[in-house]
Amino acid sequence: MKVLLLRFGELYLKGNNRDVFERNLIAKIKEKLCGEKFKFSKTFGRYVISEYEQDRENEIVQKLKQVFGLYSLSRASEIDANVEAIENEVKKLSIGNKSFKVAVKRADKNFTMSSMEFASYLGGVVLENNKDSNVDLYNPDIMINVDIRLNNKAYLYTEVEKCQGGLPLGSAGKGLLLLSGGIDSPVAGYLIAKRGLEIEALHFHSYPYTSERAKEKVISLAEKLTDYVGDIKLHVISFTKIQEAIHVNCQSEFMITIMRRIMMRIAERICEKYELGAIVTGESLGQVASQTMQSMTVTGSVIIEKPIFRPCIAMDKEEIMAVAKSIDTYKTSILPYEDCCTVFLPKNPVIRPTVKKAEREESRLDIETLINQALENEEILEIKRK
Repeated sequence: MKVLLLRFGELYLKGNNRDVFERNLIAKIKEKLCGEKFKFSKTFGRYVISEYEQDRENEIVQKLKQVFGLYSLSRASEIDANVEAIENEVKKLSIGNKSFKVAVKRADKNFTMSSMEFASYLGGVVLENNKDSNVDLYNPDIMINVDIRLNNKAYLYTEVEKCQGGLPLGSAGKGLLLLSGGIDSPVAGYLIAKRGLEIEALHFHSYPYTSERAKEKVISLAEKLTDYVGDIKLHVISFTKIQEAIHVNCQSEFMITIMRRIMMRIAERICEKYELGAIVTGESLGQVASQTMQSMTVTGSVIIEKPIFRPCIAMDKEEIMAVAKSIDTYKTSILPYEDCCTVFLPKNPVIRPTVKKAEREESRLDIETLINQALENEEILEIKRK
């Protein structure tokens, strides 16, 4: 019987709460395959998807590859875990003149032969049925894998396909992603979700200085993220009046610093209101003026209770772009619709601000009123996974 053999990675490291992580992962797998016909079963250290429509296999595999917590999968043949059944299945392999290696894993240590003995035996079977082939233990063209499990079944496969890895979505709680229209923030959302953090998103727009197309761009980015993070609640806040107030009352070089400090305050308010445990940003150390160590210290100092997660902090732009391309957000991110961070942009932004100087500039603003007015006009969009 043709099946999909699924493996998880980091869950092996979990102790007494491993069952909690596994239940979460299994729920996410079934949720991802909603609408597909399949049977799910588990044996120690493996999950098995069977009785699915064979002509849907590629689509099902692609869906499974988007599930955080799964490390790899194989398209396999499931057979009874006895020598005769496994040998008969191996005889069906046609590898021509290619080199091969047989690898046997035995979760069932009561199996008739040891792993090395059985691998050697099966190698002889392959050679007998493929006269032009040869054994290569170091760099084979084909790896023939036999996985003997504790459910009295064995799985024969020749390829291992990489999945997302990480931890099951939601196993680390829920946070708020500051989602702009740029390259970095969608990548940050993807990376933090890979660590198990379920996300909602917050976007600031500055209409009429920014167009509706800029907002639509962010919605499109959120839609692409749903392939990996599930449905997203997108909080949209108008930042126009706040930016105008900063522009009129504060020194221009502090524009970005004050703007980001107010964004952080709003983000924490939304976290408190909707019971979100962390703020997530796409900041990368030293990438721009607002992302120097001093700038991030000053902007983060307004946060009282919530941690700030910066999953891109040590990545360079090429690394971030590579991830963006792999999750299909890059082409959308580079569309020429500017977000609010480009409005009233100073020629020489301060790169080493201090909290004291930032507070001095903020004293010229009625920050509490500005924040309350912005939150009163909050728009919430439900971005559904396709």
